[in-house]
Amino acid sequence: MIMMRTIYAGLVSASLALFVAPAHAHDMKVVASFSILGDMVEQVVGDHATVTTIVGPDADAHVYQPSVADAKAVAEADVIFVNGLGFETWSETLIAESGTDGTVYVATDSIAPIEVDGETDPHAWNSLTNGMIYVRNIATAMSKAMPDHADDFQANAAAYVAKLEALDAETRQKLAELPDNRRTVVTAHDAFGYLADAYGLNFLAPVGIDTEAEPSARDLAVLIEQLKAEGAAALFVENITSPALVQQISDETGIKIGGRLFSDALSERGGPATSYLAMFQHNLGALLKVLGKSAAG
Repeated sequence: MIMMRTIYAGLVSASLALFVAPAHAHDMKVVASFSILGDMVEQVVGDHATVTTIVGPDADAHVYQPSVADAKAVAEADVIFVNGLGFETWSETLIAESGTDGTVYVATDSIAPIEVDGETDPHAWNSLTNGMIYVRNIATAMSKAMPDHADDFQANAAAYVAKLEALDAETRQKLAELPDNRRTVVTAHDAFGYLADAYGLNFLAPVGIDTEAEPSARDLAVLIEQLKAEGAAALFVENITSPALVQQISDETGIKIGGRLFSDALSERGGPATSYLAMFQHNLGALLKVLGKSAAG
């Protein structure tokens, strides 16, 4: 009798295993390197894949140190998206050491990079035109990975791109109205070169494209003297960096801090920038609130 129960239990377990397996057999696992890219991926894949993000909201991908959990996520991934352009200095090692069989895609493929002080600027998402290229690249990659859902991915991408196109047109129209003396902005690090090029602004920063760098006393002094002589419409702190450096510049130049911009990461849940679209809308609103004031204001 005991033997019969054991055999029965084994058969039930086997049956359950056979029943459960198909639910996970096609569960595509996708990893994105940082929060902005992760949101773009989620917009395209919808419910067809599980998306894991390595560097989360309000975290600095420039100086990130991957964890054991990150290595596990990459090891189990079917598809991996990275920004490229030298942004994730840790990603190649993480991917190689994880032993993953997942396919790696560079989301900035076909984007024309700009340079800052002789270095490639990786912050390409700060132009909405580039953002559209990210989305189309993601849709193309996921269509290869899951051809049965290619139509859904392309439709999701097209709907999302339409929203980005509308915001891009709004951004161009509103920023075009700014006078020349209201177009210079100072941020903590040089993350907004693509936004500057796309929309006719001028961004200055005491730190270059990598937040890990430290400004020299000389470079900081030169910037402060430049601002004293030429002025700037506003200073902005960033969500991923300490406000101390920007506060020092404000104290020494008398230029007020105009608010906070989201440069390299989305905000935590409940914040103003929980998606790429919301991030850009927030940054545009913050810039216009300050830059749109009269020079006397």
